[in-house]
Amino acid sequence: MADFYDLLGVGRDADADTLKKAYRRLARQYHPDINKEAGAEERFKEIGRAYEVLGDPQKRARYDQFGEAGLGGSAGMPDMGDMGGFADLFETFFSGFGGASSGGQRSQRRGPQQGDDLRYDLSIDFDQAVFGQEREIKIPHLETCEICTGSGSKPGTGPSNCSTCGGAGQVRRATRTPFGSFTQVAECPSCSGSGQIIANPCSSCSGKGVKQVRKKLRINIPPGVDTGTRLRVSGEGNAGILGGPSGDLYVFLKVKNHPRLRREGLNIHSEVNVSYLQAILGDTIEVDTVDGPKTLEIPIGTQPNAVLTLENQGIPKLGNPVARGDHCILLKISLPTRLSEDEKSLLEKLAAHHSAKGLQHHHHKSGLFSRLFGVNE
Repeated sequence: MADFYDLLGVGRDADADTLKKAYRRLARQYHPDINKEAGAEERFKEIGRAYEVLGDPQKRARYDQFGEAGLGGSAGMPDMGDMGGFADLFETFFSGFGGASSGGQRSQRRGPQQGDDLRYDLSIDFDQAVFGQEREIKIPHLETCEICTGSGSKPGTGPSNCSTCGGAGQVRRATRTPFGSFTQVAECPSCSGSGQIIANPCSSCSGKGVKQVRKKLRINIPPGVDTGTRLRVSGEGNAGILGGPSGDLYVFLKVKNHPRLRREGLNIHSEVNVSYLQAILGDTIEVDTVDGPKTLEIPIGTQPNAVLTLENQGIPKLGNPVARGDHCILLKISLPTRLSEDEKSLLEKLAAHHSAKGLQHHHHKSGLFSRLFGVNE
């Protein structure tokens, strides 16, 4: 038997949704009730077997590792212990699977349907995420055709009942399986389950009732959003079918990095370089914040890698912008690599002073300091 992935026309990394879509398409193409060509029925069985295996994660793992030899059992039969996967074969092809009960046939006629939700990815600057902004975007989506008002028919005409299903939207089919013959209720292939045929389609939308348009929208980005924040714009997705409500638009945000500021939750982190003299003597410097330049007091005797905090200068809390985090500033102390003669002389005097002071304190009681350096205690 051919490779299962080749049979379905998918790659070996295909996900479950891709597998199911490939199976639906091929099953409709080769089903013996539709395709009367020689070999179609055999191809339909092979496609079903491939999906029955690849649609089950455990079976797929065994097949990927050992091929068909790792599956065990009969080559054309589903695993008797797992009816769920085999039942799914019917469900994916027969949209009305289970629709007919012992109480009689249930109509599957298509009525108004809600439009699909849409996703739009939007990149914003760091400052825009902090303080919020109103942005204008352009989205392609489906809108109800104005010419036919969504009916799909040319103005002045209307749809007629499908002759294949008599307007029911469903047909009954006898299907042979390894467990016997079953009568299933399936979507009518002529009208796709709507029960109606559009004989005179609208020229503007080609009978679809909806048209693809590009629309401008202004969206409000609230303060405090972050990468991954999702904004919902109600009713701006695709238009519904046959008068159904429109879907929603979901805007997914991605915040660009700032060249000097970094976000952690509601706090902002940054670094600033100061000289060793500023750290020793203290100073007042200017630092960048999201609110603009701010003054920062460096205390006397600040140690390397000390963190100073500007309270309430961080990120506003989403939904409560009055509450804000802090801005934490890491101090990096720079030491000179080259000294002028004057700087070197001053530092040597300072070093000598501290050395002499330390020795004088240590030897004060013994008088060793005065004997060594000839100075009065």
